[in-house]
Amino acid sequence: MRFAQVYYVYGVWAILALVIFLIWAARRKKSVMRKFADEPALREIASCVNFKAQTAKSVIIIFALIFCLFALMRPQWGFQWREVKRMGLDILIAVDTSKSMLATDIKPNRLERSKLAIRDLVKRLKGDRIGLIAFSGTAFLQCPLTVDYNGFLLALNDLSISTIPRGGTSISSAIMRAVKSYEGGAKKYKILVIITDGEYHEGDPVRAAEEAARENIKVFCIGVGTAEGELIWTTDKSGKRRFLKDKEENIVKSRLNENILQKIALITEGMYVRSSGAEFGLDLIYERRLSKMERREIKAQMAKHYNERFQIPLCLALTLLIIEPFINDRKRR
Repeated sequence: MRFAQVYYVYGVWAILALVIFLIWAARRKKSVMRKFADEPALREIASCVNFKAQTAKSVIIIFALIFCLFALMRPQWGFQWREVKRMGLDILIAVDTSKSMLATDIKPNRLERSKLAIRDLVKRLKGDRIGLIAFSGTAFLQCPLTVDYNGFLLALNDLSISTIPRGGTSISSAIMRAVKSYEGGAKKYKILVIITDGEYHEGDPVRAAEEAARENIKVFCIGVGTAEGELIWTTDKSGKRRFLKDKEENIVKSRLNENILQKIALITEGMYVRSSGAEFGLDLIYERRLSKMERREIKAQMAKHYNERFQIPLCLALTLLIIEPFINDRKRR
């Protein structure tokens, strides 16, 4: 036997509290009655009261509650094998992990805000496979396509600017990494979401986008940051915070480059969204495009379907509750 909602077992504490209260109330009642009159007088006064029946009624109520609790826990035993079909898209999310993502023009910073938005997106997925690519000077498949959303979130939590040791930003490497990840798959249902400030120092993003378009990968770009830009705070080896500087010791200011992201989205028939504090953009992409796209059958699996047995304790509880009013706590003279 197993329980589908075992967490209802904590309701036993409420039942235990009720039992303690009923015991206390019974003893309190006897104490008050003894103060009112002596034992022979009490027997005469309360001769018409059936105390055993009152106790039985309380016990019946307690057992009815226990059976209700068992019903809420949904006991199950016996099972059948059933085929479960899952429909969904393949969604790869590429996150820029370069130092420019530490800019705080989007709070708390560009990278942390991106991670928060991705977590919100995962909550909306139902059957879609999702994967994670980290990129800066090169790209790395942090988490392959999976329906294990908890495993994906663990990989997402580990994402930081130190994930990719090579500095710089190469959007083209992220796109090509996605192309290789989708290699040999179906021609449809391929989605790549790129989250970046649009700055790039290596490769040709336009050529990579054209390659993705040939593979029928739709690329959705989210531009993180502001056109005005922001200075980048970093922590040195001694633990002191300072502004990021280039090789010439000039302070670096990171700005959002929307043009290249718009070109990538246009070439691949995707969509570009500029992120803001109020609306990051992932929800908008999901509502307007991803949720309306045709989904394919990812995999059909045989799964155990357990037989529900909550009806048994529920019927016992109802039976006890029906019996309880018919127990007379008054004695016939």
